[in-house]
Amino acid sequence: MQIHRDWTGLPSDARGASVAMGNFDGVHKGHRAVIDTARAACDAPLGILTFEPHPREYFAPDAPPFRLMNSEARANRLARLGVQQLYELPFGPVLAGLTPEAFAREVLAEGLGIAHVTVGADFCFGQNRAGTAQTLTELGQALGFGVTIVPLVGADEGEYSSTAIRTALAQGDTHGAQRMLGHWHRIEGEVIHGEKRGRQLGWPTANMAMDGLHLPRLGVYAVLVDILTGPDRGPCQGVASLGVRPMFGVNTPNLEVNLFDYSGDLYGQHLSVALVDFLRDEARFDGLPALIAQMEQDGADARRLLSGR
Repeated sequence: MQIHRDWTGLPSDARGASVAMGNFDGVHKGHRAVIDTARAACDAPLGILTFEPHPREYFAPDAPPFRLMNSEARANRLARLGVQQLYELPFGPVLAGLTPEAFAREVLAEGLGIAHVTVGADFCFGQNRAGTAQTLTELGQALGFGVTIVPLVGADEGEYSSTAIRTALAQGDTHGAQRMLGHWHRIEGEVIHGEKRGRQLGWPTANMAMDGLHLPRLGVYAVLVDILTGPDRGPCQGVASLGVRPMFGVNTPNLEVNLFDYSGDLYGQHLSVALVDFLRDEARFDGLPALIAQMEQDGADARRLLSGR
């Protein structure tokens, strides 16, 4: 998959794609319907047009973190779906100030030279979100590209949406989130240096930041882990603590992952951590022996739940 972060000066092989357009936060089953429709719309390479940062982050920079995925996780998920061209356009004053007509002409037609674009029925675009999916259809007819509008899809409990997935994760309902996503919710990023307390306690952990991401329910999870980079890349199982470490007076949430039967050095490498089963809430213990005993129980519970996966 090729990643482009501008809509001008693209090589010829990056133009002419059949594009699914949207934010694709989570890449859930509703997003998959839009992507699959773009794949089938015409005989052209499959592309995704999305934005970084998320427009909501740009317009409300002080709002609480809400994203299900950072850009790295989104790109990894889209690559798994067979996307060939990812247009991750920088969202700022220039894009925010384009009228729907200017966006369609300058970005879609002249910049990307798209053959076709597919959007969800609730899609809005352009300055002040003035353009709708129907507006895009009319502009496509005038500018020479096809447009398909995909009805919103869902299950008996309602439409698939990033909001509903956030609610499930906030409740620790990893399986409910999985049913809407079509895959386990994953946290991806670089392993950073921590306080190394886990190593001192006999439970070394790989630490990952949660900056900018929606926080699932704080607590301990059974996890499936893919080591994405480095000499030890491949799948692992483990147990992870997502929280603020109340035993040690820390108040910045992060993810600490203990990989079963692994003893290598992961600093600077990138992991993809799937939250599979919620084990328990974060807690404060009466001393380190009680904490260590609980960590051993957590590890045993996680191994049992992950057996056979």
